[in-house]
Amino acid sequence: MTSSTLTAEGLQVPDELKEAWSQHPAIVKLGDPILRTVAKPVTQITKETHQLIDRMAKIMREAHGLGLAAPQVGVSTRVILYDAGEGLRVLINPKIVSIRGEQLEPPEGCLSIPGLQGQVRRAMEIKVQGFDRRGKPVTRRATEMEARVIQHEIDHLDGVLFIDKVDPATLEWVIGPGEDDDGNAAPRE
Repeated sequence: MTSSTLTAEGLQVPDELKEAWSQHPAIVKLGDPILRTVAKPVTQITKETHQLIDRMAKIMREAHGLGLAAPQVGVSTRVILYDAGEGLRVLINPKIVSIRGEQLEPPEGCLSIPGLQGQVRRAMEIKVQGFDRRGKPVTRRATEMEARVIQHEIDHLDGVLFIDKVDPATLEWVIGPGEDDDGNAAPRE
């Protein structure tokens, strides 16, 4: 491995991942203060809210992500979307109201921290409430990967990144065979 010159919040990003960090410029990367800011609640769903959701969906798909939070595209508002295998879902002002169980696998990655992954202890099952893109109240029970993705994205709304919760012993840069075009092997949220 060559030297690491790109730094963000004290992390030394390997030179081999510099290209991955420059891909998908619409996604805010580690080091931008918006990722550490608590996002503001949506008070009214407007045309701009719909445009934000559409833009986020396009960006997430282009980056091959499982989820995306509005702060990751530079907007400090409480909107997340994700696709954990059952199609695109949108949650506005999401709030986890109950949790059960625990999961550690698979390792998490993040579109805002390309190439880095590690194990994060998450609830195995959650109940989340919020609103859909039409403003209709939504209550959803999610398990396993869907629960993991929702928890990861809601953390983004609270200025929390997976590196804040990761087991430090499992944190690693993924470089080389087995990674995808963005330098990541783990599911990215």
